[in-house]
Amino acid sequence: MDVAKKRLNMRNPWHLLATGFGSGLFPFGPGTAGSIAAIPFWILLTFLPWQVYSLVVMFSICIGVYICHQTAKDMGVHDHGSIVWDEFVGMWITLMALPVNDWRWVLAGFVVFRILDIWKPWPIRWFDRNVHGGMGIMVDDIVAGVFSAGIIYLIGHHWPFALF
Repeated sequence: MDVAKKRLNMRNPWHLLATGFGSGLFPFGPGTAGSIAAIPFWILLTFLPWQVYSLVVMFSICIGVYICHQTAKDMGVHDHGSIVWDEFVGMWITLMALPVNDWRWVLAGFVVFRILDIWKPWPIRWFDRNVHGGMGIMVDDIVAGVFSAGIIYLIGHHWPFALF
């Protein structure tokens, strides 16, 4: 375990949330593990009216800026791989655009989001490199989520049989 991870205290609610309830502590691919761990919470969000879902996502962004900043500060590393709250929010944004709640569309959303989050094409890369602190940790995944949602929306509404 690296030194930064040793500075985490999972009894601290900010650390618990920032690490995606511990999913970011997965030994390899913590961002992918965090994105997968976001899906059960997304399932719960689907039971809410879309307006409330949207408010939860907006609140998660706001609180995420603080918890990611604080956790990174406590760890002594900006955007440590174990901080995955940003992946949770990015996945929730992506999955808002599904044409139907079907596992194939969830998988497609997951794949598109992970590709954009890992590859970081422009402007995602620009945000990742130029915005710092908690907002810097969050914003590249928010933008990747918005782009992923746009891609899923276009596929689902213009080529609805693409996955079926």
